This record gives sequence, structure tokens and C-alpha cells, in this order.
Amino acid sequence: MRLTKQLLAATAIVLALGSAASAKTFVYCSEGSPEGFDPGLYTAGTTFDASAHPIYNRLAEFKKGTTETEPGLATSWEISPDGLQYTFKLRPGVKFHSNADFTPTRDMNADDVVFSFDRQGNKANSYNQYVSGASWEYYASMSMNEIVKSVEKVDDMTVRFNLTSAYAPFIANVAMPFASIVSKEYADKLAEAGNQAQLNQAPIGTGPFQFVAYQPDAVIRYQAFADYWGGKQPIDDLVFAITKEASVRQQRLLANECQLMAFPNPADVPSLQQNADLKVDEQEGLNIGFLAYNTQQAPFDKPEVRRALNMAIDKDAIIAAVYQGAGQKAKAPIPPTMWSYNDALKDDAYDPEAAKKALEAAGVTDLSMKIWAMPVSRPYNPNAARMAELIQADFAKVGVKAEIVSYEWGEYLERSKDVKRDGAVLLGWTGDNGDPDNFLAVLLGCDGVGGANRAQWCNQEFNKLIQEAKTKPTQAERAKLYEEAQVIFKEQAPWATIAHSVVYVPMRKNVTGFVQSPLGDYTFDGVDITE
Repeated sequence: MRLTKQLLAATAIVLALGSAASAKTFVYCSEGSPEGFDPGLYTAGTTFDASAHPIYNRLAEFKKGTTETEPGLATSWEISPDGLQYTFKLRPGVKFHSNADFTPTRDMNADDVVFSFDRQGNKANSYNQYVSGASWEYYASMSMNEIVKSVEKVDDMTVRFNLTSAYAPFIANVAMPFASIVSKEYADKLAEAGNQAQLNQAPIGTGPFQFVAYQPDAVIRYQAFADYWGGKQPIDDLVFAITKEASVRQQRLLANECQLMAFPNPADVPSLQQNADLKVDEQEGLNIGFLAYNTQQAPFDKPEVRRALNMAIDKDAIIAAVYQGAGQKAKAPIPPTMWSYNDALKDDAYDPEAAKKALEAAGVTDLSMKIWAMPVSRPYNPNAARMAELIQADFAKVGVKAEIVSYEWGEYLERSKDVKRDGAVLLGWTGDNGDPDNFLAVLLGCDGVGGANRAQWCNQEFNKLIQEAKTKPTQAERAKLYEEAQVIFKEQAPWATIAHSVVYVPMRKNVTGFVQSPLGDYTFDGVDITE
């Protein structure tokens, strides 16, 4: 009965917001609500899918289905011989969206680009703290605060980034969601009206779809932008039907109430693959699921305690029960499909007896802790609640009492950043730019403590290696340093590395133009529905 009620409620919402019969509507069953609509403020894929990808563009973009960059809002760029200057030529004639309160008077230009980055790195910018507690988490975690010396307007259609040191992943960085270009004219108008928060609630971008309406935890509606620089989209209306339970998403897909769904239950994939009305794309995910200990809180501040707990976790049982075999055990903090993966690392052995003895040797007895379980299904962890239960049982076998806690997704992400947070957090990552730096620096670097680094782990030797790797000109030189950094990670064990998953995307058979992204993005430009 519960599933039926949810199904009917979600269907009613979509029908109520539906377009005229002549318009072509595409419904995507998404798994969660966005935290907001300004992608610079956040790091979650759910938020990027709802904001960065439909609404905004970036100077560079990732070619569909790859991690290669290509021109976006910049038609070209030049890099100085010393690697300290990146000069971008902007695309002429790019239009911004409009809404009931704003109509742009000009095309996108250098002022918008400078503003979009300055607000993240310059504390004096009036938009730096326009949302309470804004940390510009991604910008900081990628060390952009230290690397970007200044962003200057050369002329209306030329922007130059001056860096403090050579930085190999820079173009990949500016193609990422946090680097989306927002309208300075719109931001200025909101500031004049004393309504800056609207930038995060009623977004204006240059992307293929413009924002229409959002009903929290229910539905987001977009409309194809007629003046999009890349051309009007084949579909007229795009609807995100927020459907948190995978079983309900599947019901809606089977009933053709949505045309594509996120994150099916792994156990349901075979039946979806056999359904004549559907097709299921799949690929090895550029991802990792992990359990992050708070290394700043006792007894998790001791590497020997973390290594002991890792030995207590039966990853084979987790792969079987949670991933239904559609995954592999993780031993490193980056996936095996990524360059610089250190295959020489030895995985944590599952040995409860050795784990118990190691905890006793570390002086840890009667340990009580919390395991944080994500409330949403993600490609790197399709069922965090079940995984938490399995780990809870594993820890009980070595005398550790674990309480499972969870929160609404946005609150979960915010609370888990706290350096005083207790216990260990189940989380994960899908790469956003195909570079090891996007895992090792963002998730484990010192700049990420209090943000994306949920282990709150700052190891100076590790940090030195990953920072040096950014400055090296060749992939081979960088890979050597990243491989060394992974050895330190394994010795220090800030995480229990759990799994890398296969990612499945079920859709109706008449969907065309959808390209599965190795970065885990759900993007709908170019997508159509055949009759």
C-alpha cells in the first residue's frame, strides 16, 4: 500500500505540472532532492544533476561519454609556457535565461566569468557568504584558493587566470560543476533588491534548460531554452520526479510514468535487462564507496585502531548483499579504471580474531561508536542502510557496539563535515573530472578537512605528494607521486575502502540521445523520445 500511495502521489504531481499535449515532456526519476541550485556551493552529484548540468555551462565541457575536455563557453584557450597563465576566448552571442523577475540586457561576457570565480575565492565579494555558512567546498578542496592568484578581464570576451604555480588539472577543473558560470547582472539585481538568496533558489544560467519550478522532495520542472547557444533541445519540458525508493522508481519506469531512472536495485537489474520495453546501459563506475573514520576523534585518531576495524569488515558479504555481485572490493582510494591506480597495494584481510587482538593491543575495549548511513541510493553505495547493518554486525563480533544513524541527505552531507563529528560515515565518490587529483586531493587532502574530507585526515607526507603531483607536466611523473600517496593512505587507513560498482541506467526503449557518463552525470541535452 505504501508504494502505491507514493506512486499515485508522484504521478499526480507530474500530471499537474505537465505541458500541453503538443509539447514533448521527458520525465527522469531521480533519487533525491538537490541541496540548492547554485552548484558552486555543493559537491553532491544529485545537486549537480539538478543544477549544473541542465541550467548552466562552463568555460570547458566534458565530451559526452568521456573525461576529455572540449570548448564550452570558451571557444579556445592558451596556456603560457610556464603554465602560470590561462587565457580564455569567450563564445560570442551566448544568452542567459530569464524569469518573472529578471530579463537580461546583454549576452554572457567576461564580467560573468570573473564574478563566478571571484565570489568563491574572495571573502570580500558580497556573494561569498550570501548563503549562511557558505564554504565553497569544492573550490577549496581543489586548492583553487591557493592556486588562483587572480582572475582578470582582458576585454569583454577574454578572461585570464593567473596562477601561483603550474597546475596540470586546471582545464579539467574549470569543466567541473562548481565552475559553472552565473550571471553577474542577475546577481547585482538581486543584491540591489536585498534578495541575494534567490541566486540559489531561482537560478539563471546559459544551459540547455531553464528552471521553471521546484516542489521540495517531489518535483523539479525545466523548460528547453529556445535561445540556447547549442540549439533548442528536442524535448520541450524536462521533469525530475524525485523518487527516493528504488522500487518506486522502477514501478514508475515500467508504467512509462518516467522514461529514465537512476540507481536501480542491483537485484532488479536482470529483470530490467530482460524487459522488451526497456534498455539498460551499463559501465564500470569511476567510483568508490567507503567508510570514513573521524581521525581527529579518539580512538579513531590512531592508525592501528582504524586498521583493526578494517580487518573486522567482511567485504565479500557486503558485495554479495548490497551490490548483488555488481561491484568489486576496493583496496585503494581511487578506482582501478583510473590512471595511477596502485595495484600493488594489499587489501585489508578479513580476520575478526586478528582485529579483536589488534584493538586490545591498542588499548581499545568496550568501544561504542556511530555508523552514519546515507539516506539515498548512490552508484557507489546502492543501499547504505543495509551496508551499515552488515558492518554493525561485523563490529559486534570484535566487541564494538555500533549505533546506526541517518539524516535527510542535505543535512547528512552538512553534519558529516563537522570535525567534531562522532563515529564513521558511509559515503563515496564518483569522479568529476577523470583526474586522480579529484579523488586524492578533494577527499583526503588537508584543504578538504571540514569539507569533502569526511575523515578529517591531514597527513603532511601524503599532502606534499599530491600537491607536488599537480605541478608535474607529464602523466607519468604525476602517476608515480600518486602511487606513493596511495601507499601512505593504506598504511594510515583513514577509510575502510569498501567497493567500486558497476553503474546501470535503465530507460524506456524509445529514449534516444542519452549518453552514460563515466563521471556519473545525468544530462539530458540531446535526449529525445521517439514515437
